[in-house]
Amino acid sequence: MPYKWHISHDTDWRLALWPHRSLPPQGFVIFIAITASFLLIPLLAVLGSPVLWVLLPFLVGALWLVWYFLRRNTADGELREDLVLKDGQITLTRRNPRRPDQTWQADPYRVRVDLHASGGPVANYITLSGGAREVEIGAFLSPDERAVLFAELTDRLRALDINAPH
Repeated sequence: MPYKWHISHDTDWRLALWPHRSLPPQGFVIFIAITASFLLIPLLAVLGSPVLWVLLPFLVGALWLVWYFLRRNTADGELREDLVLKDGQITLTRRNPRRPDQTWQADPYRVRVDLHASGGPVANYITLSGGAREVEIGAFLSPDERAVLFAELTDRLRALDINAPH
């Protein structure tokens, strides 16, 4: 699962979420090397002729575009969400790759977790309600992962409510 719980106590925990990364750095290098090799094949037929100089800029440009968009995709994958419960405050921070961080805070005893099986932007859409706003969490997870996360969040907040002083 592309998320991890860090629990030190029932009233002190952290949940870190991140998008699944299907292309690790080693895979990026291998993919670029294979792509460059395939782009060089047409140049072998025109070695020593002026056509080489006509084709070369286009093939180098194509390789550069592949490299650029794969790197941009990797940067977009640096998205993170951190849900932290500490000192009687629950905070959700979304770290966006090219935009400022977004933060939401609420009283953990008044937070409601909702699972929208349909009707949301994605299947099994999870929202947290508390205070004046409703925020999404884990929209980049798969529907099955969101369903499991919903159950875990509900259990964690329910346990917090049970342990609350009455």
